[in-house]
Amino acid sequence: MIKVLKAGFYTTIQDQGRIGFAAIGVPISGAMDLYSSNLANSILNNSFEEAVLEITFGVCQFQFLSKTSICISGGDFSPTINQQPVVLNSKILVNEKDILSFGKINFGARCYLAVKGGFLTEKKLSSRSYFKNITTSFLIQTGELLPISLASRELKVANTAVKMNPSHFDSEIIECYKGPEFELLSIQRQYLLFETIFSISNDNNRMGYKLNETITNNIPSILTSAVLPGTVQLTPSGKLIVLMRDCQVTGGYPRVLQLSANAINKLAQKKTGSKFSFTSIYI
Repeated sequence: MIKVLKAGFYTTIQDQGRIGFAAIGVPISGAMDLYSSNLANSILNNSFEEAVLEITFGVCQFQFLSKTSICISGGDFSPTINQQPVVLNSKILVNEKDILSFGKINFGARCYLAVKGGFLTEKKLSSRSYFKNITTSFLIQTGELLPISLASRELKVANTAVKMNPSHFDSEIIECYKGPEFELLSIQRQYLLFETIFSISNDNNRMGYKLNETITNNIPSILTSAVLPGTVQLTPSGKLIVLMRDCQVTGGYPRVLQLSANAINKLAQKKTGSKFSFTSIYI
């Protein structure tokens, strides 16, 4: 078990998400930055399917009630164990009563805590990913006990660490494909989509990121159609919304762009005020 001493700003259990339930209106969910989540699991020799803790902006604290091994990947929130700094993207042995804390943000918006064997919270619709009205909990609570696998006898300290490419966090280029309604835009507006430097508004969460800048919308209203994480919608007011992992499964706004899988991961590590531009992947 792991005891939550301080839950932090927005901490949830996530895995690969709920695939195959869009027909009944259930979002995919899953880790916002699947690249970092998968990296943490792979360093522990876990399956990518194992659930992790997704920690947004740090300021949380956990006590281990049993021995295990962990890995922390993604954003750097100055993690410490018993007040001693620990290295990201490495296998770390923790003992009973050890306290893991996250503090100052050095870079990124989300980090991932993986444990050997994964978190064993309830599974609903083939996933442990928290989502309101699907799972009993949708946020980690202070004082909660999180179940994990019992440690195996062969736990060993590892001295190696994996380096993550800094561009995953600081790149200002977001790769995307043309969306289904892209060609309905005028040539000038198509040009502006790729030439404008956009910034993330303070209205951003796991459902979507609204951008501050506008592109005049000349597309007539469309029938409600399927959307996915990474779909970029153009609203009647000209604002763009980038849908993220907890997004709805249908929408009525024109779908002008579709982010690549890697671009969703990179965008998940950006925060309010971060600037970027779209670049087209031609297929």
